[in-house]
Amino acid sequence: MQYESITTAEDLQSFCGSLTDEPVIAFDTEFVSDDTYRPRLCLIQVATANHLAIIDPAGIEDTKPFWDLLASPGRVVIAHACREESRFCYRYSGKPIAGLFDTQLAAGFIGMEYPASLATLVQKLVNKTLPKGETRTDWSRRPLSQAQIEYAIHDVTELIEMYHQINSTVCKLKRESWLDEETARLQQKVIDGETKENWRRVSGSSGLKPRQLEIIRHLWRWREKEAKRRDRLPKRVLRDDLMVELARRGITDRRKIKDIRGMERRGLADHYDSIASAIQAGLNTPEHELPRRPRGMRRVVSPMLSQFLSTAIACISRQQKLAPPIVGNADDVRELLGYELDRKENDSIPSLLDGWRGEIVGKEFRKILAGKLAIRVADVRENQPLEFIESEGQR
Repeated sequence: MQYESITTAEDLQSFCGSLTDEPVIAFDTEFVSDDTYRPRLCLIQVATANHLAIIDPAGIEDTKPFWDLLASPGRVVIAHACREESRFCYRYSGKPIAGLFDTQLAAGFIGMEYPASLATLVQKLVNKTLPKGETRTDWSRRPLSQAQIEYAIHDVTELIEMYHQINSTVCKLKRESWLDEETARLQQKVIDGETKENWRRVSGSSGLKPRQLEIIRHLWRWREKEAKRRDRLPKRVLRDDLMVELARRGITDRRKIKDIRGMERRGLADHYDSIASAIQAGLNTPEHELPRRPRGMRRVVSPMLSQFLSTAIACISRQQKLAPPIVGNADDVRELLGYELDRKENDSIPSLLDGWRGEIVGKEFRKILAGKLAIRVADVRENQPLEFIESEGQR
């Protein structure tokens, strides 16, 4: 297999210059994230109509020129399941990928399996089998073998062909705007993960009182700062369950902190004072500045109705040739029902009533709740045998 090898900053500048006029760029990355604060970029694979290349960051001080290129409008950028690729682009360029076409996401918009692996889509669309020999490779180790490099580069060789096939169907179904909307939404979620305080995602914290949640917030801030300093996964610095226990107790005495089972670990011994200070900061926060508890599932939401509408999502999705997981899940249904049946002041619009989801699901759900649509068995032999029809009173 013939490919270019980009191993120096000068090589990268020259290579990026040669890509400037390329209308379509496909790429993928290899990274390790087992125990580092952020995933460590180890390899970039690139394919265009005129280039096939490997960029090795090990010998390049800064890969920013490549990410700046991807963040510049004017071309289609193809990747598969590109959450981490979007994260790398934002981290190095400060911008999202421009013109992004995620083959995994786009496949769901034409009714294919979602989320589907790259190997699955390559087999179904291109009728080829990707190699599997290096799935456990440590991509941070050097030198990489020829087998490892060729394994990695196969992840991009079929992306352009897959793009043309999937995009053709997307256009036939007139879903370009839907795909653009969802791509932007998913990239924004990545950016939010990089820029916003995600302390509410601490496992087990949802049932805590406002004062305890404030302690979680300060402990989360300390943990993030320490994890970044040590380049370790935050949960390896202080586990979520220990944060929740500290918040529940609200103690600042270092001896009592140490007595909590799990806090006696050697790695935490030097941080009892810092942990106590974070807890004290939470205790000192004025009452009016405390976070509100997230609103739980409302009693007005009938479990049976919620289950029925969750099934309805699959039914509507199949009728529309969409992968159901892209449209929504049970949590989205409960959010919509709470909004429709027990709306509160300042409630945000549920995802199932917003954008393209509102067009295909929201309108139908409102008709169902109003008794204007009925469900029937259309074909017992089909995988999705149900369909919605106008109820008798509406004809």
